[in-house]
Amino acid sequence: MADESYIRLTIEIAKKGEGSVSPNPLVGCVIIKDSRIIGAGYHQKFGENHAEINAIESSAESLEGSTLFVNLEPCSHQGKTPPCVDRIISEKIKRVVIGTLDLNPLVNGNGVKALKKAGVDVKVGVLEKECIELNKFFFKFVANKLPYVTLKAAQTLDGMVADKNNYSEWISSSESRKYVHWLRARYDAVLIGSETARTDNPKLTVRMIEGRNPYRVVLDSNLKLKSDLNLFKINSDNKTIVITSEWSKSKLKKINLIEKLGVKILFAKSDIQGRMQLKSVLKELSKLQIISIMVEGGSKIYSSFIKQNLFDDIYLFVSPKILGSGLKTFSEFKSKNLGDAAKLNVRRTQKIGDDLLIELVK
Repeated sequence: MADESYIRLTIEIAKKGEGSVSPNPLVGCVIIKDSRIIGAGYHQKFGENHAEINAIESSAESLEGSTLFVNLEPCSHQGKTPPCVDRIISEKIKRVVIGTLDLNPLVNGNGVKALKKAGVDVKVGVLEKECIELNKFFFKFVANKLPYVTLKAAQTLDGMVADKNNYSEWISSSESRKYVHWLRARYDAVLIGSETARTDNPKLTVRMIEGRNPYRVVLDSNLKLKSDLNLFKINSDNKTIVITSEWSKSKLKKINLIEKLGVKILFAKSDIQGRMQLKSVLKELSKLQIISIMVEGGSKIYSSFIKQNLFDDIYLFVSPKILGSGLKTFSEFKSKNLGDAAKLNVRRTQKIGDDLLIELVK
């Protein structure tokens, strides 16, 4: 039970790095000696010291004979920083308790082997499920070379994301909107379609809380969006990305106009009908080391991700309102019968303001 308590603490410490360490994983570490915490740290920023090093250097006393707890297997390879395993061994730490192995092929068990070879007592798999959940973005990326995709939608009780005039402000409560800003700060990118960009003219920045802005991605297959949209005007951080069809490469004048606004343009493959292939979109974003994406609309985009099975989970904010008619959340996903329906599992539910947030996974 003591091991579980300390690993749970490393998970909480690791969360302090949310929004700052991607594409690296979230890692926390505590060091115990004589039933006292003598060191603690977390991975604070991509390219800087790992959690284990920060924990070691936070201690004012000898670490010889101590126990180190960490939610993710320590690295054993030279990256932007030296291997954590070497430092652990040199400090004569006696025991290492690890939440889960690192699925990164450069690590994946090698850290454990190196520690054991040096005579360190190693225990692996404490609160493993929780540790994997903490780094679901990272694990998906290293395993599949694709970003983790969350569909986020706010709908009425009868499944509408907008009224018949395509008006959607505000379906959800102010508390739900604040929660969405909290989520934005934790994903590398938010993504919308061109219709949502035209109709809602969103900023897609983090405003209701403190946190970093994600990349703002808009899919515009024909490169027809006007340059006066908020996505283009409010781009002092140069984090707006337009993804368009490879067929749009000839539109040099429009490309130059958008790029002068500090907007990055990526080209994705298209099908025969001229629609961009979402897998190609995700691959292009992965090249930028974007490992997590929150899709914020609209209905056609949601439906496409569902039909192509390119999503990982759904955050559905359900408002206790009934419209009766309007735009359905998944308007273009049509099953002929119940047997063809997309089947999901409820991960958790919670009440936020007047709304019910339902988290669903495949």
